[in-house]
Order: sequence, then C-alpha cells, then structure tokens
Amino acid sequence: MSVHVKTLAAYHNDNDQSEIASAYNKAGERYRRYADGNIGKLFVFDGPYAYSDRQTWAVIETCLHRLRLAGARRLRLLDLGCGPGTWLRRTVTRARQMGFTEISARGLDLSESQIRWAAMLSDPLSSAKGITLRYDVGDVSDGLPEADNSIDLCLCLYGVLNHLPIEALTRVFDEIGRVTTQCFIATLRAIGSMPTIYVDGVAAARRFKQDNNAGRLDVEFQNGSKASFDSHLFSCETIRAATADAMDIEELRGLDFFHGRFANDPRWNPPSAACSEPFMRELEVLEARYSHDPDFMDHATHLLLVARPCRKADAA
Repeated sequence: MSVHVKTLAAYHNDNDQSEIASAYNKAGERYRRYADGNIGKLFVFDGPYAYSDRQTWAVIETCLHRLRLAGARRLRLLDLGCGPGTWLRRTVTRARQMGFTEISARGLDLSESQIRWAAMLSDPLSSAKGITLRYDVGDVSDGLPEADNSIDLCLCLYGVLNHLPIEALTRVFDEIGRVTTQCFIATLRAIGSMPTIYVDGVAAARRFKQDNNAGRLDVEFQNGSKASFDSHLFSCETIRAATADAMDIEELRGLDFFHGRFANDPRWNPPSAACSEPFMRELEVLEARYSHDPDFMDHATHLLLVARPCRKADAA
C-alpha cells in the first residue's frame, strides 16, 4: 500500500481548500467516530446516518454484483473524499468476498490526518493477495490522474461535493465521467436537509450558521475554537444540471426524510420513547414512498446519485 501525503502548505494558494482540510485535520479520530462508528464492524450500520448508510451500501453492493455477473474479476475503485477509508475498506472487503481476484483502489482526501487514519486502518487489508491500495492527500477539483475509462466504480460520499465551490461542480462531474467506465455513486446534503457541521455531531457546536448564498459555514465549537469553510446545499435541479453533459443519471432520490427526525436523543428522550419495530417498518414504507417525490426530495437529509458515463460522450 502506498500513501502520498502533502502538508497544508500545498494549499496556500487556495484558502477555501486549506480551511476545509484544517477542519478535518483538527477533527482527526473524532470525525471517524462520528461518521463511521465501530471500525471493527464494517457492515453494521448503527451510526447517526444508519438509514442512509444502509441504502447507500445496498446500491454499492448492487453495482459490485452487476460487475461480477458480467464476468468481471478485476475491480478498479476510486473513492473521492475517502476520509478515514471506511467505505473503501467496506467495498474492497465485499468485492474480495464476491470473487474479485484483482482489486486496485485509491482513496483521495484533502485531510492529511484522515488519510493517515485510512492508511493505518487499511494496513491488514492491503497485505491480502490481489489487493493494491493507495491513499493520496489531494483536491478532487484539481483534476484526476486516472486515465480515461480506467475506473469501474467511483464513490464520492456524504459531504465531499458540498465542500466544492458551486462553479466547480460541473467540471468535477465532467472529470469523474471521463475516468469512470461503469458506475458513479455519490451522496450529498440536500438544500432542505437537517443541519450538519460535517466534522462532528451538531452537539459539538456552540453555534453555527450556514449561508447558502455565500456558500459558507461558520462554526463555533463548544471548546471555543472556530472554523469557517465552503459549504453548499444542493437541490435536485442543480445536480441534474451539473451532470447533464458528463453522465446519465440512473437514479436520483432522497435519503432519510423520517429516520433522522424520529431518532431518539439520549440527552432528552427516555428509553421508553424508543420507536417500536412496527413503527420503524412504517418509516421504511414512508421513506420508499417519498424518495422519488419531487416535492420531498430536496428536503431529504441526503440525496443519492447513481450515474454512468454519458452515452452521448460514448457515441461521439
């Protein structure tokens, strides 16, 4: 496994990116615990976004199954904004279980501390036969070194796209479409979503303010420290427009309209207020019913995007 790390000084010409990298560097393992939960249980989804995690994972597994059914035994994976590498490790592990015999995977992230965590946690997996892992510190908006049509599955999950300047979104989708041959899967914060401060749970913030016109999030943490960085919330219309020239959308749907809003808060709700199994099943029904409803989608916690390289580009 190779790890390519450059310091924050490398971002001195792009203040927005250095601010984002600094926020995630300072969060360190706190971000991993908040975002991914128990690192020893890759396929147990019990964190704050458990419903979205399960739905996203189901789509990733479907993509892997589709590749195997087509006879593929080689998998080339790219995880943009990989953080501590949980989703990359999850995908590589399942691909190996499915019978892929040659797996090459690269994780990219702005945060040096997250890349170091990813490399450390991936070390046991990297020694397995047929697996090649690489982690790089870098910016997705700088362009990708991968050759045209060289990636089978590209991931870009949770807040990564929300940190991009709005004017960079189309360019980044064009680049992802250039390198991806099969499937691109992304999740991003919807314009009507519940609050996040990205690097930790909102309880870690004393106050915060998202200014979507300026594309900035200002946070003052409980310990008195402050952070300010790029943050855009996106509508379905914006995503459709930004992908139009590069990718064909297979699916765009809302994730978590209800689960997050009905989740108990142990600081407030007694255990007796926990949702019953019949109630949780009804939430599942409601989620499925409204996930593609245009009036609801922009109010989901996350938007799930599944896309392929644009057929127009293939025909040209």
